[in-house]
Amino acid sequence: MPASSEGQSTVRGSWSLWLHAAVAIAMIAALRLEDRMWWCACRRWNLWSSDVWGAHNSQHLVDPYAFTHLLHGVGFWWILRLVAARWSVWWRSLATAVLEALWEVWENSPFIIERYRQETAAQGYLGDTVLNSIGDLLSCLAGFWIAQRIGWRWSIALFVVTEIVLALWIRDGLILNILMLIWPIEAIKAWQMPAS
Repeated sequence: MPASSEGQSTVRGSWSLWLHAAVAIAMIAALRLEDRMWWCACRRWNLWSSDVWGAHNSQHLVDPYAFTHLLHGVGFWWILRLVAARWSVWWRSLATAVLEALWEVWENSPFIIERYRQETAAQGYLGDTVLNSIGDLLSCLAGFWIAQRIGWRWSIALFVVTEIVLALWIRDGLILNILMLIWPIEAIKAWQMPAS
């Protein structure tokens, strides 16, 4: 690659990173306007919370649902490769960030929070903290770049394996999450409920 092309690519990548940061800042501002808390009410800076049925779910940086957001990134990579093939990978990554940020804001709206509480096993769901939404955005972007690196075949394998692991681990996953939001099935909801 000629030196001028390398320089142009670096400048484009640098601008893209600033634009990604602007998307994250806009998401954070919108979440704060929705009165989302910065981080868990417990005030501990736990990076990880593993109990999807506990009070710490969606309150710390990363939880098991981060893997569903990673799959968002894989899915956005697939879609954008098909519908925006002429765009550079940086523009597709930026579009992924925008789509995920929009989802994070909508996911934390009173309508979706209530929908989760009524129609899924997440009966005590309070919405995400800002910190958790940042983690979800980063997970989504990680999924996009992993798919970019490994390509179609391996990203399909990654998607399937992740869905199976999540189903066995937390009785949920991206596909079940979408299904239960759009068309709740009582038998699935009963299966997803924690054993008491």
